[in-house]
This record gives sequence, C-alpha cells and structure tokens, in this order.
Amino acid sequence: MIQWQKSSFSGGADGNECVELALRDDSLLLRESDDPTRILPVTPTGLAALLHHVQADRTVR
Repeated sequence: MIQWQKSSFSGGADGNECVELALRDDSLLLRESDDPTRILPVTPTGLAALLHHVQADRTVR
C-alpha cells in the first residue's frame, strides 16, 4: 500500500485541493487529491525542476 503525504497547507482534512507525494521503492509519485487515479512518477531532479518552475511562476503574478 502506498502511503500518500500531503502538505499541512492543503486546506484542512476535508480539502481535496492539493498535490500528494509518495515514495515507492526508489521512485517518487505525485497525484492530485481530487483525481487520485492519475499518478505521475517523477525523479528527484524532475520534482525539483517542477517546484522551481511553480515558485518562479508565483513570483511573476
């Protein structure tokens, strides 16, 4: 069974408005909580690039 983890900033226990992260074997998995059937495997480098892009985009707005 995969243990999914979500941010404490996700909007509360009932909120389905977050990205969840899990570790399985040597892989990182991402999914959006409102559609948990879609799972995206990522590498640590890919996740770091995604986070960098999201943070940079937020500062532009």
